[in-house]
Amino acid sequence: MCLLAHTICLPRHYQIGQLYMISKHSHEQSGGGEGVEVVRNEPDTHPVYGLGQVTEKRIYLNSKLPSWMRKFVPMIFYVTETAWNFYPYTVTGQLHYINTRLNCSFLPKLNVRIETRFENDNGSNENVFGDSATPRDSVCYLDILSDPIPDKHYKKTEDLSRWVSKSTGRGPLLEGWRNSAGPIMCSYKRVHCSFEVYGFQGRTEEFIHRNIQDILLVGHRQAVAWTDEWHGMSLEEVREFEKKLQLETNSKLKSDRPDSGIASNASTKQSKEIRRGEEGVCGGGGGLGG
Repeated sequence: MCLLAHTICLPRHYQIGQLYMISKHSHEQSGGGEGVEVVRNEPDTHPVYGLGQVTEKRIYLNSKLPSWMRKFVPMIFYVTETAWNFYPYTVTGQLHYINTRLNCSFLPKLNVRIETRFENDNGSNENVFGDSATPRDSVCYLDILSDPIPDKHYKKTEDLSRWVSKSTGRGPLLEGWRNSAGPIMCSYKRVHCSFEVYGFQGRTEEFIHRNIQDILLVGHRQAVAWTDEWHGMSLEEVREFEKKLQLETNSKLKSDRPDSGIASNASTKQSKEIRRGEEGVCGGGGGLGG
């Protein structure tokens, strides 16, 4: 098993931006029969964290896998992501606890779990999850301004060294912004990845962590760069936007897949199996999502 913690600083007021970004990013990345299909997105309650949202998604990504990995997965390949997202409010601010699980019936030994907390600080909390501090050599500080992203994802309009928000007056971000800009918040993520298959464990876990890091950087850059699109939205408005885009993305995916009927039946069966298996682990509540 491999454990990594990612610390990502962001301009404040991110709850609406995160939901907006996930929906738009998923829509942009879906096409040609691959991408993100939303199976369910509904309110949920956790005994500790209160009211929130649970989502279940199928992520089709066969062509994005390296050649050595495609050798042992079927042509119709997807990962099921179940996410619980809770936003309990306190007098001192906002705590955002997220817990994500990704499973695949074709690769039963693959397990990825992502926990997230949003705090109103600049990444200085060394034990944000409150159990045991992550070893320093397993902590990655990601900078949405200067850390490199894959060339295929670069857009001038999402370059935060050029970004200026008309609605908030913020931007562009400058070197050292994490220690000088304000208000600021931080997304703390703890990623557990396990693929205990002899001969494939090391490079599979490395591949997953590298791609998660790329997704985190691209997604959080976009959430900030798109500030003028979501700033001023209410939670009800962004949920309505989310619902509309999810329907469009699901329709886009199914129309691009010539075997969508077969895949859909198989996916539904697998989805139910995974959900039954996870309820025993998570107890019906938990934490991640969007």
